[in-house]
Amino acid sequence: MKERIPVAAVVGPTATGKSRLAVELALQFHGEVVSADSMQIYRGLAIGTAQPAEREKRGVPHHLIGFQDPEQPFSVADYVTLASECIRGIRERGALPIVAGGTGLYVGALLHRLDFSPQRKDEALRAELFRKAKTQGPGSVWEELRAFDPESARRIHPNNVSRVIRAIEVYRKTGVTMTEQRKRSRRSPSPYDVCMIGLACRERAKLYAAIDRRVDAMMEAGLLKEAERVLALPSETTARQAIGYKEFLPYFEGRCSLGEAVEQVKRESRRYAKRQMTWFRRQENAEWIYLDEEQGVESVSRRAVEILRGKEWDLL
Repeated sequence: MKERIPVAAVVGPTATGKSRLAVELALQFHGEVVSADSMQIYRGLAIGTAQPAEREKRGVPHHLIGFQDPEQPFSVADYVTLASECIRGIRERGALPIVAGGTGLYVGALLHRLDFSPQRKDEALRAELFRKAKTQGPGSVWEELRAFDPESARRIHPNNVSRVIRAIEVYRKTGVTMTEQRKRSRRSPSPYDVCMIGLACRERAKLYAAIDRRVDAMMEAGLLKEAERVLALPSETTARQAIGYKEFLPYFEGRCSLGEAVEQVKRESRRYAKRQMTWFRRQENAEWIYLDEEQGVESVSRRAVEILRGKEWDLL
């Protein structure tokens, strides 16, 4: 059997410091970071998606951040293809691949080797479903999905119209639900020897407070102007559905105050963090570090280094 590639993964809900820890580990173990964030891939969304700034990267190479045109489609299969190429390249350079991000679907598809075979899109069907979502509301297409694939409906937020429509499209074209395709896709063992480190808080209130502080910092950095630019994109663009942008639409349309829109961003971010924790807690081999049990950033880094050293990989 071919030797598996060592991969470190830093996962968990938003605002827990995944990017910062990934950089610390990269500096300790000669690593390079591969993003696993479905929104950080887009150009022009640096603030709302919390893309690490150059000073935060501290010279560590980062991959799959800010490279994709927001108006162009991008699938899980596309991500797995590109991330797999990145990991192979990092390994060939004698460095440690460090996957970091909070998009559970990306992490699972990449590291657990789900087979997301690309399928040709039905543009006419997609246009029909987007019209339905626009005229009858996002809940209309989500209810349609729930009728034949309740598990996918539980996994996909009703406001994530693009993913809801993709799941409907797959079923209509193949007669097989997305849930069943996911089950069938686990065909081959993962080529990676993964050490997964999760960041979280025991007390949810502390995580929520960190999320609120992050949103306030984003506003100071210019989130409102960025949101205005993103919301000018075509309505079917995935980036428009991202938390931190769509919540400002009522403000720009004069239906709520700026303060109310910001509070909605915080509320949706907290809800998203809860969904992230639900997904990542199912990862049986994850080693969890609870931020509210550690004595600051340095303590978290030391604990993560200890976990990685325990792997005894040759390159460490």
